[in-house]
Amino acid sequence: MVRKVSKLTKMEKKTNLLKEGERIDDLQRNGYGIIQNPSKFCFGMDAVLLSGFAKVKEEESVVDLGTGTGILPILLEAKTPGKRFVGLEIQEESADMARRSVEYNGIGDKVEIVTGDIKEASSIFGAATFDVVTCNPPYMIAQHGLQNEGDAKTIARHEVLCTLEDVVTQTAKLLKPQGRCYFVHRPFRLVEILTMMSAKGIEPKRMRLVYPYVDKEPNMVLIEGLRGGKSRITVEPPLIVYEKPGVYTQEIYDTYGY
Repeated sequence: MVRKVSKLTKMEKKTNLLKEGERIDDLQRNGYGIIQNPSKFCFGMDAVLLSGFAKVKEEESVVDLGTGTGILPILLEAKTPGKRFVGLEIQEESADMARRSVEYNGIGDKVEIVTGDIKEASSIFGAATFDVVTCNPPYMIAQHGLQNEGDAKTIARHEVLCTLEDVVTQTAKLLKPQGRCYFVHRPFRLVEILTMMSAKGIEPKRMRLVYPYVDKEPNMVLIEGLRGGKSRITVEPPLIVYEKPGVYTQEIYDTYGY
C-alpha cells in the first residue's frame, strides 16, 4: 500500500527540502514529485519509457544503476508491486536530491538511494542479490563530443565514469539466477549491446524500438534480458512518441500517467 502524504505536509517538506536552484516536478503518479536542478541534469523521456517497459513482480527487489536523481526507483515504486527499490548513483549531489525526493514522497520504507560506483556494484550489494536490474546508461562513448568530463550532464550522457561493458558485467553479477534486466539505449549501439549481454550470460528476451514519428528512424531501444535464459527474442511492435508535433500518442500519455 502506498503511503499518502497530506498536502500540508508536502508543502512543509517542499520548503524544507529544496536547495537553491532546485524545483519539484510533478510525476503524475500517486501525487509524487521529484527534486531536480535544471542547471544540472533533469530526467528525460527515456527514463519514463523504461519505467513503463520494465516488469517488476510482487516481493521482487530492484536496483537501478546510475539512478541520477532517482527517477526510476520512484516511478517503479509507484507503478509496480515490487518490494524493494534501490538506486545507485556515483554523483553525491544527484544522490542527495534523490534521497530528498524519496523523503518528500514518503516512500523511504521501500526506496533507498546509495552513493557508489557502478563498477563496484556487486561488491557494494553482493552477488545475486536482486531480481531486477534497470539502467539508463550513458549513450555516447567518452570521446564523442566530450567537453567537460566533470559536468553532471556530460557524466550522464558519456561513458566517462563507466562503460557499457561495466554496466552489463555488474548487471550479470547482481542478478539472481533467472533474474531480469531492463536497459534503454540508442539503436546505433544495438549490435554491441546484444552481443555484450550474451557474452556475460544475459540472454536478450524482449526488444522494442522507439520512434519519434511513424515515418522517422528509431532513436531509442528498450531491451529486456534474462540471466541464464535460452536464445530467443521477441521484437515488440514499435512505440511511436508523437502523432504530430506537440501531440503525444495515447500510449505515451498512458505511460506518463496523464
